[in-house]
Amino acid sequence: MRHSPGTSYSGTGLAIEFPRQYNAAFDFVSRNLESGRAEKCAYIDDHAEYSFRDLDERSACVASLLPEMGLRMEQRVFVCMDDTFELPCVFLGAIRAGIVPVLVNTMLTATDYAWMLTDSRAPVAIVSASLAVLFEPLLETIPTFKKLIVSGDRETDLDVLINLLSGVSPAPTIAPTLADDVCFWLYSSGSTGLPKGTLHAHSSLAQTAELYAHSVLKMGEQDIVYSAAKLFFAYGLGNSLSFPLSVGATTILTAEKPTPEAVFARLQNYRATVFFGVPTLYGTLLASPALPPADELKTKRYVSAGEALPEDIARRWRDHFGISILDGIGSTEMLHIFISNRTDDVRFGTSGKPVLGYEARVVDERGVEVPNGEIGELHIAGPTRALMYWNNREKSQSTFLGRWTRTGDKYRIDEAGYYVYCGRSDDMLKVGGIYVSPVEVEAALISHTSVREAAVVGRADSESLIKPAAYVVLESGEQGTVALADELRSHVKSSLAPYKYPRWIEFVSDLPKTATGKIQRFKLRDFD
Repeated sequence: MRHSPGTSYSGTGLAIEFPRQYNAAFDFVSRNLESGRAEKCAYIDDHAEYSFRDLDERSACVASLLPEMGLRMEQRVFVCMDDTFELPCVFLGAIRAGIVPVLVNTMLTATDYAWMLTDSRAPVAIVSASLAVLFEPLLETIPTFKKLIVSGDRETDLDVLINLLSGVSPAPTIAPTLADDVCFWLYSSGSTGLPKGTLHAHSSLAQTAELYAHSVLKMGEQDIVYSAAKLFFAYGLGNSLSFPLSVGATTILTAEKPTPEAVFARLQNYRATVFFGVPTLYGTLLASPALPPADELKTKRYVSAGEALPEDIARRWRDHFGISILDGIGSTEMLHIFISNRTDDVRFGTSGKPVLGYEARVVDERGVEVPNGEIGELHIAGPTRALMYWNNREKSQSTFLGRWTRTGDKYRIDEAGYYVYCGRSDDMLKVGGIYVSPVEVEAALISHTSVREAAVVGRADSESLIKPAAYVVLESGEQGTVALADELRSHVKSSLAPYKYPRWIEFVSDLPKTATGKIQRFKLRDFD
């Protein structure tokens, strides 16, 4: 199987036309071998550097190993691994064999993993050594879970991945998968219930690379890519796998937490040219004593997703480094960013405009498009949409509406056609019968020099009417006083309509967040 015949790669941001028989893993690896990049550095992790030939041979060995473990085409393998070179090898090796990797968050609990293993019915799990203690007891309690393989160095009675791979030869053939076959799963964050297994097709990885990495970022083989978002996120999977592999760029992987010191060290030491972060991290980086002068970095493109990037953070980053962060929005269901700012078209405080290849609409509760300026729910159409949620017909039917996908995000379109994030549908407030976006109030609070982070939720007053309440994390050295709370209320009133100001302000040391760094406002509502 070759990816070239019958496959159109336009390089213009237009969707790709795929042949019926297509294997995503073979495509991404072989295009680099065929382009003369076999010996070029593909990945740098905390241990070593690895070429595209190394990636080809190691993933081909995984493609031999998994069938020896009893797995067959279309069966699932559970993958819970830190960002080391072994992770893309396992992910691509499984796909190469027609086996479906279920890529999951490494920061969850044993209860979460038990739910996902039971739901996916994956008979084999490959996990990082540090996580094995969470999985070993599940071998005894989940009937469908038969085999646990450990990635990384560890003295254990369990099978160790590197030892198993040393005993197999690279798979000589590629599974005859189709472009529309299920390629891999990602589990949703579960912020509104149990996590949902989200199924993606073989064609989707190449589509996101074409539509965003090529069209928006203009990524090329000369780039050195570093993503603070890990590979198990939909965002991170594009950043550290499909995007760089699609053009032969070099990718930096690290298993450690992306602290400011760790992030800046890698940006400086490896001269990274493209960096992917999330809004909370960008704020933390700006506040860090480790913040380097602009001339010490070679980064040309900064990207943000996960939540809306506050305008104040965007402006301060541009003022310091001279380069604007490209803020955008994506989702697990659509696999990567579908609305974004561009290098030559940045409007602070917005998500930008739809990426070429996607369509967007903002609708009311009846599904009717609202006029520009009014808040509604964002729907997206595009070629990277998930096939369905596993074993969740009701949720699949309510999310995937014909060619449209409900995002669950509230948006408005401004007078110039830019999309402005207003919050999750469940987070929206109605004050005096008028929608108030918590994101808008939070951005106003963050623009005050004393505020590092803020979260706004609804709280009932003495007459049972809903009004905004704010939880505020202050900058280091600031004290939460009554006088400062009054000053923050006045600050919000000076930039927003007066009815939007927070009636209550509580100073807290931190805010509840998901593993992806998103603020969990529902926990603050429960706290109230």
